[in-house]
Amino acid sequence: MQKENRTLVIYVVIFFLALVISGISPRDRLTWLLEILPAVIAFGILAVTYRKFRFTHLIYFLLLVHSLVLMIGGHWTYAEVPWFNWLRDMGIFGRNNYDKIGHFMQGFVPVLVAREVLIRNSVVNGRAWTNFLSVSVVLAASAVYEFVEWWVSLSSGSKGDAFLGTQGYVWDTQSDMFLCLVGAGAAILALADLHDKMMKR
Repeated sequence: MQKENRTLVIYVVIFFLALVISGISPRDRLTWLLEILPAVIAFGILAVTYRKFRFTHLIYFLLLVHSLVLMIGGHWTYAEVPWFNWLRDMGIFGRNNYDKIGHFMQGFVPVLVAREVLIRNSVVNGRAWTNFLSVSVVLAASAVYEFVEWWVSLSSGSKGDAFLGTQGYVWDTQSDMFLCLVGAGAAILALADLHDKMMKR
């Protein structure tokens, strides 16, 4: 087995191990299901399309990290992740800000996924346009996700509060989308050159 394939097998094992652990006595079962669902759907899409479209290992690694963030948030609920409760109780934050990590990652990882799809399919010419469209796709997806959160909260009543995770913060939706934008910009600034090199291999 090639080294690259062994690495992917390790990623898959970590993914399913973390998924199982996150599902053991979660704080709220519905919230857990809703939070881990994007990771499971993404895994399914990657598995089905693997033979036709293989992403760089950078993408697979970052998607694994993003999945772990989702699973931690799903297990505890984003408003009750213990380490961030500790930071809140220490007075460092006024609320549990783990959800902001999640929304930062919602920009940081998907923007590189979108970027790789656009580049390898020659959708547009020019690095600037590719980066702009990648960020635009991610922000559009973030807006759709906020609509989904809103719909779930309305349809499930009090049970949706744990999924929504606003914690009484009136600017929660706006700050979520802003952090998605920050994450997308940070990923392009920090990893675009490395990403380009990996796609040329």
